[in-house]
Amino acid sequence: MSVKSCCIYSTGVISILTLIAGIVLVLSQVFQNILNAKIKKEIVLRNGTHAFDVWENPPPPVYMQFYFFNVTNPAEVLKGERPAVLEVGPYTYREFRPMEQVNFLENGTKVSAVNTKTYVFQSDMSKGPESDLIRTINIPAVTVMEKFKDTRVIANIISSYMKSVNEDLFTTHSVGELLWGYQDGLLKALKVVEPTLDDVFGLFYKQNATDDGEYVFLTGQQSYKDFAVIDQWKGQSSLNWWTTDECNMINGTNGASFHPIITKNETLYMFSSDLCRSIYAIYEEESSVMGVPGYRFSLPSKVFANTTDNAGFCSPPGNCLGSGVLQVSACKQDAPIVMSSPHFYQADEKFVKDIFGMKPDKKQHETIIDINPLTGIVLQAAKRLQVNVFVEKIPVFSQTGDIRTLVFPVLYLNESVVIDEVSAKQLQVIVAEGNVVVNIPFMLIGLGILLGVVFMVVQCRQRIPESSSAERQPLLKS
Repeated sequence: MSVKSCCIYSTGVISILTLIAGIVLVLSQVFQNILNAKIKKEIVLRNGTHAFDVWENPPPPVYMQFYFFNVTNPAEVLKGERPAVLEVGPYTYREFRPMEQVNFLENGTKVSAVNTKTYVFQSDMSKGPESDLIRTINIPAVTVMEKFKDTRVIANIISSYMKSVNEDLFTTHSVGELLWGYQDGLLKALKVVEPTLDDVFGLFYKQNATDDGEYVFLTGQQSYKDFAVIDQWKGQSSLNWWTTDECNMINGTNGASFHPIITKNETLYMFSSDLCRSIYAIYEEESSVMGVPGYRFSLPSKVFANTTDNAGFCSPPGNCLGSGVLQVSACKQDAPIVMSSPHFYQADEKFVKDIFGMKPDKKQHETIIDINPLTGIVLQAAKRLQVNVFVEKIPVFSQTGDIRTLVFPVLYLNESVVIDEVSAKQLQVIVAEGNVVVNIPFMLIGLGILLGVVFMVVQCRQRIPESSSAERQPLLKS
């Protein structure tokens, strides 16, 4: 056999072996597993890792936007007519949320910290100043009336006092006062007989430049799926506000971090102290943020559905308001606060119809999280929640007039974040490198096919001259 023939057949053999090797590597996912193992090792809450730095002090700017519902027909509402509200906003704040008092526990498998949040008003991103006036439900008055409605003597005294100072069911305050607090006249009067009562009310009173309690997180050292998962909150591993063990569970992360190697069929769990419960999100669609691929997860309607699984969230037991709303009085100092998605998105139709001005829209009112599936890094997120008040006619309090029984919207918030440009570029490099590693087996298959094509072409060209000379031999003899 000539050297030329040897080279040709060697090319054929190499082609077959390369093709087989590529197919085996694809089926066994060797390179995918190598990449996953590397990512799992690096995504751990440990001093010196990039994951820890991002968790401790997130680089992308977070913004909190508030949209208020200004009541336009208070007199008619007290006569039993349908309330009409006008959405006013946004009033935007830059949110700073570093992890502080960080302390590693149990050989680095856990880490404790407090998440201090500070809000700074952004006038250039807001509809108006914090001094803008909003007419809304008088939440302190409603809370007091609900608390004493079954104690007739005390209720009559409180009602008489409210009349004497013109305390009504509706009140007007500035945006800043409604959010961060103002001294309430009724609460101030009650403080005389109840010294421990705080006479300052605000929807986010004592929540600026403060934290919501100490968390203990799992670091992901023992399992990558434990990355940033909450182990305890305020020294407890479960809640005590709800009526079933399942509803009292603290599940998942705080929503700012997730484990790497996320799949489309996963359910992502999060604990929200704003909602006083754990929630979850499921895969919706693929997405892309600043050139980085992601998976979009969103809250399904089942999270707040009026189902058997959610019966433990009904407060008091058996008192379920309907799908799409969550009564959180138990964790809001007995104030009749009801949470929902903005404009009652995904809630029962009756809540939308009860209030003129409600226009639920998936794009504007859905809570979403876009996550890079390889690293678990949040690319974009928007947490959207609405604060409502349960109101009803209370005969002993003439201030309620003939108002309908309603879940009355006060405001909704949009807490959003988009990955910054520097972090996006870093992530683009990681994703590109990962794609190269994962595609090595396919490159081998391609090389094997290419070598096979070369082998076939050379073989065909070598056979053509041989066959031509064989045809000429008889002609020469004749």
